[in-house]
Amino acid sequence: MSLLTVPARLAESAGRSTSHWLATPQAAHVIGEPLFWLLGMRRKGREIDLSQVKRLLVVRLDEIGDVVLTTPFLGELRRNLPDAWITLVVKPQVYNLVELCPYVNEVLTYDWRVNGRFKNLRRHWRALRLAWRRLWRRRFDLAILPRWDTDGYHGTFVLYFSGASWRVGYSETVNDHKRRANNGFNRLLTHPLQDSNLKHEVEHNLDVIRFLGGQVQDDRLELWLGKKDKGMAEQFLKDHQVEPDVLLVGLAPGAGAPKRMWPIERFAELGSWLRNAYGARLLVVGGPGEEPLGEELERALGASVVNAVGRTTLRQAAALLQHCELFVGNDAGPMHMAAAVGVPVVELSCHPELGSPYSASSPLRFGPWGVSHTVVQPQTSRPPCVDECIADHPHCILSITVDQVKEAVTERLARRKKRAGNRRKKGPKVK
Repeated sequence: MSLLTVPARLAESAGRSTSHWLATPQAAHVIGEPLFWLLGMRRKGREIDLSQVKRLLVVRLDEIGDVVLTTPFLGELRRNLPDAWITLVVKPQVYNLVELCPYVNEVLTYDWRVNGRFKNLRRHWRALRLAWRRLWRRRFDLAILPRWDTDGYHGTFVLYFSGASWRVGYSETVNDHKRRANNGFNRLLTHPLQDSNLKHEVEHNLDVIRFLGGQVQDDRLELWLGKKDKGMAEQFLKDHQVEPDVLLVGLAPGAGAPKRMWPIERFAELGSWLRNAYGARLLVVGGPGEEPLGEELERALGASVVNAVGRTTLRQAAALLQHCELFVGNDAGPMHMAAAVGVPVVELSCHPELGSPYSASSPLRFGPWGVSHTVVQPQTSRPPCVDECIADHPHCILSITVDQVKEAVTERLARRKKRAGNRRKKGPKVK
């Protein structure tokens, strides 16, 4: 290395250090507080008073299933704040799912995905730009991030940059992984919620309302479907010669992570059995990129398959699932959508029964909510996995046999005439 390159290397290193610091919660707080004081966005007292909340921001940048599990929270939030202006921010891919939500005044989209160098700095700049262009004009009194686990999307920065006087979210210390991944994020909240107890995510969401001093009366999932969505579903089934009295079973062979995907050939074997034993038609659902899964089931099972993979919007897929008597699928968004429209569920989970209940794959946290259901999962993990499946391919889930799923399906179908209502004797809230 020549002497001339030393200053350049030092400058480059200093630049990286500066960029790293600018991407931290500490930097956002140091720079942001004087700015928001000047803008008059830091005038409220310490204690949250719901009667003073006129404008409210909810940030939910998660995947489909997480958003579905947030629907009771949105309903109860509106019940506690009937006159407030509520803005919901979601990722673009789930906008269709919440577009017709009657509990919010507007839905904004924010794409948090950034690649390349200085990723977090660029992501936070994007969040600041969203706030400047769309959020500051609202002068939010309260902003909420109802995500208990790690904030991998850095939605906490959207919360902070919104300028809201009160900012509520789960503390970075609620679990060890979040403590490491979100170190310093509490600095961006005025009220970090401390609760490390193991609960279903629906309860974690609703606990935010209780923390604010609100009351919770209803924890049912909801989906909001339009007339065109329902009409499309009816026409789609009619075009595939699905008679009203036929047994229609929903299948969802895809998932957000390969480790959560039960092998497609086993879905095909299960579908063949359903066709032969029950005369069932098989509605296959899934999103963009999962089309080969639907095509493979079509090739294996022929005309018994109604292939909707990649051919519908999220609401249209939900409208189709509403016609099913049973849903069988992996731990993924369609499973929660099926539960939200009141369809009994057989979940195929990669998470072992003896695994950690705190895992993001644990059915105790993310299992079907509000409907009769059966979770089929491995009893133990497969080496080298211990507390949860850590593979980047189908691994622990391979311990689930077709016979095990047949047994679960047989039990659920025997009860299908009793599906009117969920476990709390209430029907699904589909609008």
